[in-house]
Amino acid sequence: MLMFRLTTFLLLVITISSCKTNLVYISVLHPAPVSVRGSAKTAGLLNRAVPDPTNAKLNELHNALGANTKAITKEGSAQALDGLKNALIEQNRFSQLKTITSPPYYSSMIGSFSPPLAWEDVRKICQKDSVDVLLTLEVFDTRLSIPPPAIPSTPQTVGEVVTGVLNTQIPITTDIKTGWRIYDPKLNTINDEVYLNNSFTFTAGVLNAPQAVAALMGRKELIKQNADQLGRNYSTRILPYWQQVTRDYYVKGSPAFRTAIRKARTGNWNEAGELWKSETQNHKRKVAGRACYNMAIISEINGELNEAVRWAQKSYEDYNNRLALGYVKILRNRQVSEQVLDFQQ
Repeated sequence: MLMFRLTTFLLLVITISSCKTNLVYISVLHPAPVSVRGSAKTAGLLNRAVPDPTNAKLNELHNALGANTKAITKEGSAQALDGLKNALIEQNRFSQLKTITSPPYYSSMIGSFSPPLAWEDVRKICQKDSVDVLLTLEVFDTRLSIPPPAIPSTPQTVGEVVTGVLNTQIPITTDIKTGWRIYDPKLNTINDEVYLNNSFTFTAGVLNAPQAVAALMGRKELIKQNADQLGRNYSTRILPYWQQVTRDYYVKGSPAFRTAIRKARTGNWNEAGELWKSETQNHKRKVAGRACYNMAIISEINGELNEAVRWAQKSYEDYNNRLALGYVKILRNRQVSEQVLDFQQ
């Protein structure tokens, strides 16, 4: 008897009003958008987003334009790396993560990527801290946007206008930009280089001195919260992810198909598969083609992609089942994804 393993996939059968097919939902593991070799078991986290202190005048000008401070940049960038680190720990992507603080590396271009680290420096860092790859935060920048207060259009006294303006609540928007790189000294490759942005808005009476001070203090905490989320968001670029997909499978063709669908609806896919396999020998070409197609579905559910391709090809090539042709292409793409997953895991 055939035994079909269902440990890799989450299955849910949905009955659709159709003359010949139903849908099955399958959870498929996709490779991470950014490939980091699976043999890299340890990673170093490096904050390279803090501006170079030797560029003091340029830093002061930039900070003034963005209502930024040294503390915001230092604490916000550290929080972004903490968010990344905690997310990777939760997902067990690396066996060890080390925050690298010595020697310090600074950003030479505020608000944009500095030139990549020299490979000699990358190798020295990785060897000193015994890590396989280096994950760096290269950019951390904030921009403040405050619209001018609205002045009432109706005639009022000067005092009423001034009082109204001073008490006006104004939306304050802060844009946060982060830039990330991944260095792999073994392969001499920069695996990723990307900006991730976020923004938040809150209201405050910025022309009222006490409210303005309170607003800026609250802004700093909100920046740190959003920085943490940006770090967590970045972790998803190097983590495989699950996605629910649908597959059509045949429910009509012969009495055996009617029995098989009842078994599939109750989760008894093993016996449903046995019935479909027996029908691959049916003397009616349409029935045999549908049975071969269903065997491809069972094989994919079972994690046997090569077998799934073989059955889908047979369904189309031998029996001209048009649904199988599109399915072969889907399975081929999954085979490519599996190769990437093998590299990442």
